[in-house]
Amino acid sequence: MEGWRIVTVAGLFLGFFFAFYGAGKEKMLQKALQRTKSNVDEAVRKRLLQSRKNLGALKKEEGFWLWLERQLCYGGIRRRFPFLNAEVFGLLTVVGMALGFLAGAFTWGLLGGLLVSGGILMAEGAVIILGKAAEMRAVGENLMKLLDFLGNYSVTSGDVISVFGQVGKYVEEPLQSALEQCCVEAQTTGDVGLALLSMADKIEHPQFKELVRNIEVSSRYSADFSVLVAFSRRSVREYLKNCRERKSLLREAAINMVLLLGMSVFAMVTVNGLLEVSVWTIATGTIPGRIAIGIVIGIALLFGLQVYHLES
Repeated sequence: MEGWRIVTVAGLFLGFFFAFYGAGKEKMLQKALQRTKSNVDEAVRKRLLQSRKNLGALKKEEGFWLWLERQLCYGGIRRRFPFLNAEVFGLLTVVGMALGFLAGAFTWGLLGGLLVSGGILMAEGAVIILGKAAEMRAVGENLMKLLDFLGNYSVTSGDVISVFGQVGKYVEEPLQSALEQCCVEAQTTGDVGLALLSMADKIEHPQFKELVRNIEVSSRYSADFSVLVAFSRRSVREYLKNCRERKSLLREAAINMVLLLGMSVFAMVTVNGLLEVSVWTIATGTIPGRIAIGIVIGIALLFGLQVYHLES
């Protein structure tokens, strides 16, 4: 009987010990997560303050995290996922590449892991690039509408922000969110000029940046906004005309590229039927074949870069 009491007391002691130990470990984990979150929030706050200082001093932002934050804004990612700041995006990228490398290495070896990891990084870059192109097209399609609304309102240096608040209801994203945030920031801080510069920095479109900066200068010196709107309309019309011409050239180049690739594939299939050795084996298993594949890939990448520059 005495032995059962000892076992019972020992069991209760161990149970309480592991219960309190587990609670202590959970609290330590929660503290570590809270500390990490506070460090990330502090980094975001410092970056935003540095961005405001650079805008106020008309300096170009520098640093990898500032650059990444701007790319996320330009691609519309921050608007769709407000929690996804530069630090969180970088952490998710590193974790995804690490998991991809482990999965690829386990399945196809070291080279496969590197390819999967690099593919994840390239996929993220492609998402940002395609997002930036879509955002620029949306801004270009709504820019003339924005100017028309500004021309219909009696804009002065004192009520430009209130006009933005009214106009923002009739334009599409990303201009709608940019105008709304500009109004909130101007009403909160009282600094209209800095709110305008901050709005111009969030959207990657040359005509929009030029328009907002001209509005900022005009509001600072109480200039005539009707002259500014008329000048901006002419500038935007010329810009849109050049964009249409560039897209026409891009369409012709894309057709020529597709025809060239089709003829190349047809020639390789024809030669493959005439030779005893497969052309694909020669292309992938010999040095000249690999050089030829590399040249083709290089040409495709150069064409993609030209497409990106023409679109932007």
